Amino acid sequence: MATARPVVTVDVWSDVVCPWCYIGKRRFERAVAEVADEVDVRVVYRPFQLDPTASATKPMAAREAYARKFGGDEQADKIIAKVTAVAAEDDIEFRMDRAVRANTLDAHRLLWLATATGRQEALKQRLLEAYFTDGLDVGDHEVLADCAADVGLDRDGVARFLDSDDGVLEVRAELEEARELGITAVPTYVFGGTWAVPGAQDSDTFALVLRRLGAKRAAAADAASAAEPAASADGCDDGSCAV
Repeated sequence: MATARPVVTVDVWSDVVCPWCYIGKRRFERAVAEVADEVDVRVVYRPFQLDPTASATKPMAAREAYARKFGGDEQADKIIAKVTAVAAEDDIEFRMDRAVRANTLDAHRLLWLATATGRQEALKQRLLEAYFTDGLDVGDHEVLADCAADVGLDRDGVARFLDSDDGVLEVRAELEEARELGITAVPTYVFGGTWAVPGAQDSDTFALVLRRLGAKRAAAADAASAAEPAASADGCDDGSCAV
């Protein structure tokens, strides 16, 4: 009988307007594909806001947001050029010349909603593409509903959800959890609820962590199996005896 692969859960704390989160996602996916025959990796995307004060109704050009945060146009251009070049090495197209920075709370609410549908990863990818490549406002409810429909979610249901307060408390609770965990930068990958790996690491590093944690899980399962008492000759087993 084939041995079941050990299960490793990974909570990925990230934002949909974070360039290194997109780059890290691509590298992590390559690692997951590499270890697919060895480890059953289950991913949940968790919320983090790089700028929780960003306007929900008045988005600004990403370049302007970078200039305000990092000390002017020259520094902003250097940062944008660097992340664009790194993204290209990982086969990701960044069009930061048309990206618009907006508040991402509702995007995270939508990702929270998608968790139970099996489409969270696809939605995460679509939102990253919307921001970094398509130049869409990922704080706009119509844009979010369109992105949800693109990955198979019911557009009308998503629109009603976004117009409500559903998921607000839950997402804010997760944002607070990130603060309690000491997460101050993203992406941060928490493996099995124990090992935190910050940053867009290379695929080999991610694969190494997955294999190590998978090996630990497999060893623990083997030890637990070995410790189970065998049935005795008189039929006594699991704290009871057959008459």
